[in-house]
Amino acid sequence: MAGAADLLDAGERLDAEELRALQLERLRTSLRHAYEKVPFYRESFDKAGVRPEDCRTLADLAGFPFTTKADLRQNYPYGMFAVPQDRIRRVHASSGTTGRPTVVGYTEGDLSLWSDMVARSIRAAGGRPGDKVHVAYGYGLFTGGLGAHYGAERLGCTVIPASGGMTARQVTLIQDLKPEIIMLTPSYMLTLLDEFERQRVDPRRTSLRVGIFGAEPWTEEMRREIEERYAIDAVDIYGLSEVIGPGVAQECVETKDGLHIWEDHFYPEVVDPITGDVLPDGEEGELVFTSLTKEAMPVIRYRTRDLTRLLPGTARVFRRMEKVTGRSDDMVILRGVNLFPTQIEEIVLRTPGVAPHFQLRLTREGRLDSLTVRAEARTGATPQTRDTAARAIAAAVKDGIGVSVGVEIVEPESLERSVGKIKRIVDLRAR
Repeated sequence: MAGAADLLDAGERLDAEELRALQLERLRTSLRHAYEKVPFYRESFDKAGVRPEDCRTLADLAGFPFTTKADLRQNYPYGMFAVPQDRIRRVHASSGTTGRPTVVGYTEGDLSLWSDMVARSIRAAGGRPGDKVHVAYGYGLFTGGLGAHYGAERLGCTVIPASGGMTARQVTLIQDLKPEIIMLTPSYMLTLLDEFERQRVDPRRTSLRVGIFGAEPWTEEMRREIEERYAIDAVDIYGLSEVIGPGVAQECVETKDGLHIWEDHFYPEVVDPITGDVLPDGEEGELVFTSLTKEAMPVIRYRTRDLTRLLPGTARVFRRMEKVTGRSDDMVILRGVNLFPTQIEEIVLRTPGVAPHFQLRLTREGRLDSLTVRAEARTGATPQTRDTAARAIAAAVKDGIGVSVGVEIVEPESLERSVGKIKRIVDLRAR
């Protein structure tokens, strides 16, 4: 974008050598902070036989132990905090649907940093001061809504705090208030698309010009679907509550070639999901983050379970991460074949006659696991079209992934919608 470079902040203007020097300085400080203030990290470091002063280069970080979600849950609620309670200004938490939630604390400085990083992200996505930002992430303990909200305000935008749900009202607000930017999950953007069509409103003629999507993996096929049907630029934002929330990495609108990680505050590694060995840039593995400047809850080598690879920077000096292809804990092993929901999404999105809403159902027949893809038909699809689509999806999965699955084409809008992270996998196998 013309003049975009003039808006870069000081961190974005670092050269590679300056960035590495800053990272090492901040990494050593963060390691000391965690070791001295968090009993879990003192015990973890001592058990591994390392101390903060052992980190003399960035590569030395590989000798420090990992942090996992299980560690955070075992220290629920405040055991991972590194500052006294009177310095905590806010807490957020995960949903806790698969166990205890993970609780995250923020000092005043952390909240300011978070706002800065989301503001940087929105600007990289093409947002500018004065833009109106429609935030359709959920507000509350989930970090998406408030993270986007305060970041947009920090950039100088006008925030429309729509939150999630009330889909018909969202479409009305977009038409009446005329936002330029929308922030939400990509699956909910497709739900909004259904509502635009139900109201017989052309989504290509709204005021929207940029969609910033996060909180779940999504594919290039979904990007094309959204961009073509809304006539907007669709870009990816990445974050997770344990690290800070949305705004850890952002795709730049001028390149759309992966997400630049804000490496001056979050140091990334990619490791082998099985061995934990650090992989060189360019190799796919599990993404690991160490916070460099967080006060309330520093995280050291936090295993995200997200699968990606690190690539050189393009629009910024910071390294990029590829769009997340899936999570190591979302991987389905079906009769010896590894399968991810995003692989099915690519197939569904290019199949005529079906909508971009699908669900995977795992069942067990005798000793064998079976997978059924349930995809919604598009409105008006004939029985013949549905049958053709089912056969096409089954053939594409068999040819492209190498496993046989069942396919059901169900009625439009019959699958459960979500305003947050969509539940793609339903496991009905006996425990």
